[in-house]
Amino acid sequence: MEGWGPQLNLARAVREYLGYLAIERGSSSHTVEAYGRDLDRYLAYLDEAGVHDPEDITRPLIEGHIATLVGMGLAPASVERAVSAIKGFHRFMVADQICSVHPTADLPLPSKPKHLPDVLSIEQARALLDQTFRETALDQRDHAILEMLYGCGLRVSELCGLDQREVFLDDEMLRVFGKGSKERVVPIMGSAASTLGAYLVRWRPQLVGKRLSSAVFLNARGGRISRQSVHAICEKYGRLAGIEGLHPHTLRHSFATHMLEGGADLRIVQEILGHASIATTQLYTHIDRTHVRMAYLAAHPRAHIS
Repeated sequence: MEGWGPQLNLARAVREYLGYLAIERGSSSHTVEAYGRDLDRYLAYLDEAGVHDPEDITRPLIEGHIATLVGMGLAPASVERAVSAIKGFHRFMVADQICSVHPTADLPLPSKPKHLPDVLSIEQARALLDQTFRETALDQRDHAILEMLYGCGLRVSELCGLDQREVFLDDEMLRVFGKGSKERVVPIMGSAASTLGAYLVRWRPQLVGKRLSSAVFLNARGGRISRQSVHAICEKYGRLAGIEGLHPHTLRHSFATHMLEGGADLRIVQEILGHASIATTQLYTHIDRTHVRMAYLAAHPRAHIS
């Protein structure tokens, strides 16, 4: 700490830190510039609080600055970057013996707000699945894929990994291996079951030819379909139905939402989706409360008494 004195010039320390990032850490110029802006704002906050010595910077003071950033309406990603810059700056000062205190040790990054997943309306789902699919092996395969993503709530990886021996149409069920190879049983009924059955009997044999493949869904060469191909299929048919940027996960989210809106028990939906925690499934209950209000109005004897 020689040469810095008790009233350390924090601006000089910031310059030292940014130089360390650029030269020793090899950080990009974009990162260095962004951290510089974040730390300039941090020093301005400290200056307004009358704090100029790093030994006097406390954890509550830093938390107050973070709260100010949030109150300014900064995007969560911007707040998170600012916290990372501040933590790195204090870690640098301790490592370089500029100061002895480390008020940001174990300071958590601000939690990111939970973004509600995109979902289709029931009308959009109908438009997607009831559109005309040509009588070709690939088009009928695509139809079965879309029906299963929406009708069974599968993850794209689960759909791509599905083998014929895991399909039990007579029992209206699939055996699915989800995250961590955890096995679960998923029901398959209605249009998803009928479309898959027709694909397996009539169209899949045309794709597999003389090749040996256990996969349910095949590419044009008879191999197992890829995740990228499923993404492209969703985008293609979504666009034809007037839905831009349709993602396979949107169909999974729509399955969960429409099941809950139709009155399915939360824990049943959790089991079908393969969520380890009920809290993950509960996210879908916040998407649209309209069905709850309508059910209340229809069922409660005092709902219409003013």
